[in-house]
Amino acid sequence: MDAEGVIGNRRAESQGKMGDEAVHHYSEREKQRLEVRINNLPATRTMYKVFTLITLGMMLDGFDVYLAAGVLGQLVQTGWSSVTLNAVFISTTFIGLFIGSIVTGFVGDWKGRQFAYQINLFIFGLASLASFFAPNMTALIVLRGISGIGLGAEIVTGFALLGEFVPARSRGKWVATLSFLANCTAPVTTFVAYLVIPNIGWRWMFAIVGACSVVVWYFRRSLPESPRWYFSQGEYEKAEEVVHIFEIEAEEKYGKAYQTSYEDDVNQYHQIMDKQSGSGALFDKQTVIRFILACLILAAINTSVYTFVTWVPTLLVKKGITISHSLVFTMLMMIGAPIGAYVGRVTVDKIGRKWNIVGAFLMTAILGIAYAFQTDPISIMVIGFFMTVCLYVLMAVGLAVYVPELFPTPIRLRANGMAQAFGRLFTIVTPYAVAWLLINQGMISIFVLMGIFLVIVAVFTIFCGPETKQQILK
Repeated sequence: MDAEGVIGNRRAESQGKMGDEAVHHYSEREKQRLEVRINNLPATRTMYKVFTLITLGMMLDGFDVYLAAGVLGQLVQTGWSSVTLNAVFISTTFIGLFIGSIVTGFVGDWKGRQFAYQINLFIFGLASLASFFAPNMTALIVLRGISGIGLGAEIVTGFALLGEFVPARSRGKWVATLSFLANCTAPVTTFVAYLVIPNIGWRWMFAIVGACSVVVWYFRRSLPESPRWYFSQGEYEKAEEVVHIFEIEAEEKYGKAYQTSYEDDVNQYHQIMDKQSGSGALFDKQTVIRFILACLILAAINTSVYTFVTWVPTLLVKKGITISHSLVFTMLMMIGAPIGAYVGRVTVDKIGRKWNIVGAFLMTAILGIAYAFQTDPISIMVIGFFMTVCLYVLMAVGLAVYVPELFPTPIRLRANGMAQAFGRLFTIVTPYAVAWLLINQGMISIFVLMGIFLVIVAVFTIFCGPETKQQILK
């Protein structure tokens, strides 16, 4: 029986038992017990379905982001666009990401995660399909802005939603795995573009991602709502209905009733994040500090990744390396991306979030400054590879796992969305700052300043960042 069938049966049973009686009021003990059950959902087929459909959405998100490089190159080559229009295309994407990050946070906290997640996939799926029929570059730019809104929403919702389903003990591993798979889309997109664009044209790149998005959207309609969100809204019976889906499946799988020990779990998770509710929680002192921390972490990650990944070919050419060799070097260094995300997946529940992030920030700062002083091609490639590994550890642990965990459920998507939007602002400003520094101060200044910024964020994380490893989300 699917999730909708189980919920329907549960509601029918509940209505039959209650008749005309008032809705059951949960005691504090019952709420605590339900909360423990929510944080210990078994890994059943519904859990894997949730993980798979969220992962497919995130991979399509990545595909849509990375396809721009190949598409824009052919648009200029064929005269359909210009360098200036391409720049507008990229800026419009970032503006869409910025808007989507903010809007989806409020929608997701207000109407629910499932509603927000369906809307964002629908938006960027339809906008991508429409891009196939774009009559000119202006129309394509407008559609790209609309698509960007859906893309920004997907990033905010995906990681947070999965974190609200998976067990607290292994939450970091599940979410970091999602980040790892999402970050594997760069080489996949490059390969698909290599096959598609020269043979049947750039429009089909948009058609592929759009069609796949609509298919995933169709199957994601049956995803259950986050029981953690229901619980935060005081809708305990609906939360229990969703929990019951997993427990029934576990019973079918193992042949016995699935149970959790309330006392053991309370003792194990002795560090529980403070519960806050309502919009006033956004202005609570502790939440404000965590919000500032989240903004700084995301700004540092976005700045580092954008500066290194986007500008590496240019910086290598500045060092006297030919453009063909610089592209080969860049490709080899970028192998560190999925490796870094995998390292984050393996270490996030062992080392913890906080010290993983601090270590990766410090190592990125050191390697970045060392990279700037290298002249030997082999040294450049080796140091660049390890710096890429550190950057994508930050992507997997910091962006995907840690930041959403900093906030209580009633405001998780809003706070995460606004922090993501702040980080996106840096990707709008950074290109101009990097270009100015490269022209007026030289390449070394870029990495020195970036290194100083990363060290500052690392220190702020040490003193203000809580450790959220295996903590029950409130």
